[in-house]
Amino acid sequence: MRRFSPLLLALGLSAPALAQTQPATTPNPLITRMVEEVSEKNLRDDIDKLVSFGTRHTLSDTKSKKRGIGAARSWVEGEFRKYSKASGGRLKVEQDTFTIKPDGRRIDRPVLMANVMATLPGTDPTDKRVFIVSGHIDSRVSDVMNATADAPGANDDGSGTVAVMELARVMSQQQFPATIIFVAVQGEEQGLYGSTYLAKRAKKEGWNLVAMLNNDIMGNSTGHDPEIKNTTQLRVFSEGVPATETPDEAKVRRTLSSENDSPSRNLARYARTATKQYVAGHEVILEYRPDRFLRGGDHTPFNQQGFTAVRFSEVNEDFRHQHQDLRTENGEEYGDHAKFMDFAYLRKNTGVNLATLASLALAPAAPENVGVLTANLTNRTELKWTAPQTGEKPAGYYVLMRETSAPEWQQKFFVTDTKADLPHSKDNFIFGVVSVDAEGHESLPVLPKPVR
Repeated sequence: MRRFSPLLLALGLSAPALAQTQPATTPNPLITRMVEEVSEKNLRDDIDKLVSFGTRHTLSDTKSKKRGIGAARSWVEGEFRKYSKASGGRLKVEQDTFTIKPDGRRIDRPVLMANVMATLPGTDPTDKRVFIVSGHIDSRVSDVMNATADAPGANDDGSGTVAVMELARVMSQQQFPATIIFVAVQGEEQGLYGSTYLAKRAKKEGWNLVAMLNNDIMGNSTGHDPEIKNTTQLRVFSEGVPATETPDEAKVRRTLSSENDSPSRNLARYARTATKQYVAGHEVILEYRPDRFLRGGDHTPFNQQGFTAVRFSEVNEDFRHQHQDLRTENGEEYGDHAKFMDFAYLRKNTGVNLATLASLALAPAAPENVGVLTANLTNRTELKWTAPQTGEKPAGYYVLMRETSAPEWQQKFFVTDTKADLPHSKDNFIFGVVSVDAEGHESLPVLPKPVR
């Protein structure tokens, strides 16, 4: 006689709605192994090489092979090509160039910029999903227009750039049904130009971009003023109300009070869960704002184009080592040098990205047309959805549930059908539905919309 989960039975789900085989609930050994393969030495060596180019200012030299943004871009491209060769040529590497005209602010002449990209195509031709992970390659000192002074940019944002490089090295050795793009974008310090160009390209070309992970300033574990050391946590910032929300969508959001359940916010929750599962002793802190106070980053243009995107950043920043001329004042050293970084901490934060990205890219696509039925006035909650139209068919679905005041999902249960009838009131709980495969990889959750 088959036994069913007490939780599932308590939720009033009948036996036919339950899976014959539950998805795996233990960590995937492949993802665990990839997280372990992230090399602290590689991260340190790559930072030292980036710093050796003197400055990576967007307006700096593009002809020299040893100094300036051009040399740095070429080196990153060369490293990506090494990873591609080691993967049997599966990584597609390019410098995606674009020209920015003078803007009257931080661009004083026409500039040919380039995002250095390594694309790992998905192995399933029916799976059109795309995932992006990024860091910005450019650096600066106190004067944002100073393109000649040494600007090491070790942590801002050498840390994000080398994390992306290490992710490409490790993940290109494996196969994922969906496509992953590893990119070092240019022009962040001058106005988010590289990420804006890439986000607009993705929108124009109709990419099925499911999630974008931005890494910026994530390699220092000790803050200043006050001095606080934290080696076990990483912040993730996510927008609440989507930047592209329409008036009709705003009306639904106000009706449901779902401002804490944007796609980007649920991506942040997903990263927190993946970290708990795969990065021992580390924690992602959910920051319920688009970015740090009154600030922005390379995920912002993706949000502005309607994409799901978040930013990872260290918990306690040290502003003596960001956007600073190299100097010593009152016995304190200023400047973004590698010696002020914590590479063991950076390794863990790179692992957070890997766990999140791999879990997403291995999972089936999310369910579609998720709705909550409102025709009957009842204390039950009836949900229905349709199977995803891209990629491999899910093994089933998890329905997620949490109290309206809870920051994270509290319960989930598994069904193989595309509907669920729950003895829990939609007045008191928030629900989401995810697709899941037999190995337990889950898609991002989709919140139900009211349907009659």
